[in-house]
Amino acid sequence: MDYTAEAPAVWDPVFADADDCLLSTDQCVVRGQHYFVKGLIEIPVIDSDEVFSWGVWVSLSRENFSRASDLWDRPGREAEKPYFGWLTTDLPVYPTTLNLKTLVHTRPVGERPFIELEPTDHPLAVEQRTGISLERVREIASALLHAGDGEQR
Repeated sequence: MDYTAEAPAVWDPVFADADDCLLSTDQCVVRGQHYFVKGLIEIPVIDSDEVFSWGVWVSLSRENFSRASDLWDRPGREAEKPYFGWLTTDLPVYPTTLNLKTLVHTRPVGERPFIELEPTDHPLAVEQRTGISLERVREIASALLHAGDGEQR
């Protein structure tokens, strides 16, 4: 019931050995100038208690990334106000999702942030607001399986 991207769309494997770049399971820095956190776009599955999740990367300002990093392991961090960010994962079953506006909601320590999309008419934003059917979950799974992109868990 989820799909996750291993890195932001701008990440290049040649960055792996650079001193001003970092890619962990939760955070990414590119050339000491671009900052990203990984979070979840959660989509309710209609007529079910299940949620389909997209593990995505969102860019943050230097200030917000620094603040999020300072609070990363601090209990109570979920009280932090949401951070503005740009979606930097292109999800393969939608028209381009790059640069959709988001709010990054910090959750308790050990939980990935919740990514709230700006309420637009983009199909991903609509699905986040209205939910998807189990049949749509199957369509997504089939498309991802055949695309071979990303990592399914």
